[in-house]
Amino acid sequence: IMTDASIVSPAPPRFTKVPVDQIGVSGGVVSFVCQATGDPKPRVSWNKKGKKVNSQRIETIEFDEGAGAVLRIQPLRAPRDENIYECVAENSEGEVTVNARLSIIREDLLPPGFPNIDMGPQLKVVERTRTATMLCAASGNPDPEITWFKDFLPIDPSASNGRIKQLRSGMEFHPIDLTLLKDPINKV
Repeated sequence: IMTDASIVSPAPPRFTKVPVDQIGVSGGVVSFVCQATGDPKPRVSWNKKGKKVNSQRIETIEFDEGAGAVLRIQPLRAPRDENIYECVAENSEGEVTVNARLSIIREDLLPPGFPNIDMGPQLKVVERTRTATMLCAASGNPDPEITWFKDFLPIDPSASNGRIKQLRSGMEFHPIDLTLLKDPINKV
C-alpha cells in the first residue's frame, strides 16, 4: 500500500525571520524578532556579548513553541544597551546565529526625518461580532514602515484566516474576540 505521506528527514535550523539593525531613541523601546525552522523544531534564544541577555529592562517573549522569540528592551539606555545582539537557533542537528545591531540616539539629537508616531492606536470598545479598526499615523523621511504587535508579539495578518487585515492607515480586526485587543502596541 502506498501513501502520500512524505518522510521528513532531520534538518538543522534555518532562519525564517531575521532581526534587523535598529536605531532607537533613549528612553524608548525596541523589539527584535527572530524565528527559525528545522527538524526537530529548534529553540531560539538571545545573547549579548555571547551571554544570555539578563536585565530587568530586557525581556524575551517566545512564540511558535520556542522556535521564535522577540527581544524587547525598554527603556533604552545609552551606551549600556548599544550592542550587537545575537539570535541563536539550535536543535539536535545543529546551530545557527544571526546578529542585529542596536544604536541609540538621544531624543534631543534626532536627525531630520527620523520616524515619529504622530497618532497611536486608541482604546476601543467594540461588540464581539463587529469589526474594529485601529489606526496608526507615522511620519518620517523616507516614509516609515509600521509594524503591529499584540502582547509584545508581531501580528501576522497572513496567518489570521482573513480575520486581520493591514490597511494603509491601520489594522482591521474582524470578527472581534475578547483577547485580540488586550495589549495593542505599534512601533515604527
